[in-house]
Amino acid sequence: MKLLMATCSDESQEHAKLTLPFHRMYAEKWGADFKILDDTSYNKMGFAMWNYRTMAFYELFESYDRIFYLDSDIVINRNCPNIFETVPPDTIGLVFEDKGSRLKDRRKRIQLVKNEFGGCEHWTTGFLNGGLYIVSKIHREIFTKVNGRLWNGPGYDGNHYMYQIMRQGHKYVDLGYRWNHMSMFSEPWNGSLSRFDSYILHYAGRAKFPDKGNRSALKLMEDDIRKIYGHLEAEK
Repeated sequence: MKLLMATCSDESQEHAKLTLPFHRMYAEKWGADFKILDDTSYNKMGFAMWNYRTMAFYELFESYDRIFYLDSDIVINRNCPNIFETVPPDTIGLVFEDKGSRLKDRRKRIQLVKNEFGGCEHWTTGFLNGGLYIVSKIHREIFTKVNGRLWNGPGYDGNHYMYQIMRQGHKYVDLGYRWNHMSMFSEPWNGSLSRFDSYILHYAGRAKFPDKGNRSALKLMEDDIRKIYGHLEAEK
């Protein structure tokens, strides 16, 4: 089975210089190729927003059986299992963020895309965070336009893809916060949980974790990598 681990980035980005070597390390460990969807590749596809670089997966499924996507502002923890062995090939593995402090806003965003494209009345919960998911070749049609259009509102690619998942009736599983630990999952409603107990640490937005203090998201990421690995260099 041909596996791919992919991210959206331009290697000149400061956070990418920290994270991408570790992403490559885990791709090799899990027996997957590693690909960066950069500015060149997504402009070639003709999509206006960087969020939709992942539409390239439609073509990439000509060469790959499964694709694990993760944002470049993600740090993989040492305790992370092999996601290709965790999620069955017939199932989409993802993480929903219509919970806690974001519940009302994200449910409104679900309704917006339904109003725009129509249908999917059964979809009332389950707002995909587009920063992490695993898909297989049988899910290829997710990465297509709806009536010739891409969703251009709140949530962008994540909301578009979840609409497609629901419309096409694919099987999926919410992997939970441990697989995509954003700052929202360290808020009091979720027990103020430590991100270091999770498999995937995600510094989305301004990474407003409780212990961030005056550090930038980049500095927090750097400090966390040192805490987890003891250094900033990925193993060769």
